[in-house]
Amino acid sequence: MAWARCLGLCILLPCPAVAAPQIPIVAAENFYGDVAQQIGGGDVTVRSILSNPNQDPHLFEVSPSVGRDVSAARIVIESGADYDPWMTKLLEAARGPERQTIVVASLIGKHPGDNPHIWYDPATMLVLAKTLAADLAADDPAHKSAYEGHLARFAASIRPIEARIAALRGKFAGTPVTATEPVFGYMFAALGMRVRNMAFQMAVMNNTEPGASDVAGFENDLRTHKVRLLVYNSQATDPIATRMQQIARQSDVPVVGATETEPPAKTYQAWMASELDALDRALAK
Repeated sequence: MAWARCLGLCILLPCPAVAAPQIPIVAAENFYGDVAQQIGGGDVTVRSILSNPNQDPHLFEVSPSVGRDVSAARIVIESGADYDPWMTKLLEAARGPERQTIVVASLIGKHPGDNPHIWYDPATMLVLAKTLAADLAADDPAHKSAYEGHLARFAASIRPIEARIAALRGKFAGTPVTATEPVFGYMFAALGMRVRNMAFQMAVMNNTEPGASDVAGFENDLRTHKVRLLVYNSQATDPIATRMQQIARQSDVPVVGATETEPPAKTYQAWMASELDALDRALAK
């Protein structure tokens, strides 16, 4: 019979291998999503929620599609330290018994009240990469060697950034600098720079009005060249921060923009390298 001959062929011929399903990962911010993709490779699918470089992260509003993605995720990465509280609320509303949640701030001992812009320290991202590789290997042991290989390549790619930071620290350690808010704070610390006007920066970050004395002190630092560089958040608009940029330019104090999300078509590594290059060029003037 024809059906018998077909059955015999099916028995004799090898069956095509069935590919294992990709592990769905949702990252609250695109720089974490980038790291997740670098570590997971082709064995994961990654959705990054905050990824628009023209969007103020502080004004982000959750859409229904985001809730659905979080519900379906096997691994969720959030920054923590009160940077993305909307994700914490989503996780509570869309509970998943099999879901793993990685809170990056908790990995490095940061808490609400600390500067939440922790991704500007490359060491933070390496800790995340190691944690994620271990979680993926535990969840998908068949691809453990692939995850470990991706982690090794990621760690190697961070070393030139660390070397660049060390070289710039040798040139600029102790240099007085300022910022409109502490987006670049961890990188300033890694470079050994002296950061002024912290009360002003924290007020802007927390959407409160800086005190009159803090504003006056900031303006005086710029006009009298007590600082050699101003870094501003190029994704968030604030009238008083914009005014400080104007005063800096009028006073010939170099101004450098820093973003809160990873720019399009750049890896985390390329993003950090470009920020360091911009700082180096500005201070070399």
